[in-house]
Amino acid sequence: MAFTLFIAFTSCKQGESLQGYYVANQETPNFISVDIPASFIDLDQVDDLTDDQKEAYDSMDKLNMLGYRVSENNQEEYKAELEKVQILLKDEKYEELFRGGNSSDGKIIVKYIGTDTTIDELIIFGNANDTGFAIIRVLGDDMEPAKIMTLGNVASKLSSDESMVNDFMGFFKGVTGDNDKEINDITSAIDSIN
Repeated sequence: MAFTLFIAFTSCKQGESLQGYYVANQETPNFISVDIPASFIDLDQVDDLTDDQKEAYDSMDKLNMLGYRVSENNQEEYKAELEKVQILLKDEKYEELFRGGNSSDGKIIVKYIGTDTTIDELIIFGNANDTGFAIIRVLGDDMEPAKIMTLGNVASKLSSDESMVNDFMGFFKGVTGDNDKEINDITSAIDSIN
């Protein structure tokens, strides 16, 4: 009995995790979610993969993607959900890699769990008040941040079998803007820590 109380107490004390938030909201109205094992993404059809992109793909286990679409009818709920995610991302276990954007066009934050050279989780969070927010969690083993970021432009080359990924990436681009400069800035930030 005492052990059960201890577990319950420490679980409540630790609070919600990003994974817990994802699970709790993946089927909630206004959210869009995709959870894909990396093995389901067929990169054989992409002819011009670099060695870095192949290594990055091989180090990935799965992608968790969660987005919240804001509308005129859910502004207060959006603000509450956005605040929850921002609090979760302040957890000390997440190292910040990059932050960019502005309050009118949208913001993007890239965080990770791991060391400067190998990571086990990469989190890409973007939000814009007129569109919503999106979180992409890339999970794997000993992933190299610079190589993982090279996969960003591969999504547009996937076949319709991977249309869920393309649909989500379209949503994410709506949130963060189709800004190649931001991607280049992220890649530069990653290269600087390696």
